[in-house]
Amino acid sequence: MTDLTTAQPGDRLPPVAFGRITRQILALYAGASGDHNPVHVDLDFARKAGLDDVFAHGMLSMGVLARVVTGWAGQDRVVSVSNRFMAITPVGANLTCSGEVAERLDIGGVPHLRVALAADVTLDDGRTARTLAGEALVRAD
Repeated sequence: MTDLTTAQPGDRLPPVAFGRITRQILALYAGASGDHNPVHVDLDFARKAGLDDVFAHGMLSMGVLARVVTGWAGQDRVVSVSNRFMAITPVGANLTCSGEVAERLDIGGVPHLRVALAADVTLDDGRTARTLAGEALVRAD
């Protein structure tokens, strides 16, 4: 765990490289989470919905995003995590999540950090896209 008392704006958190999103991962996540929305696991359903392919559950990506801050600060120091979905995370993409200390602040006499979070994918053709942006509030005492 990191010494949060010395963390400063601009400090980067160690990224979490989840790796390639596969159909098997999506099926396993659907079973574990109980989210059996067919748009995530059924190619025919996804195509009928106007999509080229299935895509990752938003909460799967958000879980990886949260791992960035919990791995760095420890779960007990994380006050909140929020995110905004910006694009789908397509099957076959490589998912990497990162974070950066954005601000030190004092809340009720307790030092805290606001951490900016991002989930990015790299597609097979080399293009990249940001799929989630978020932030976490972390106790820094």
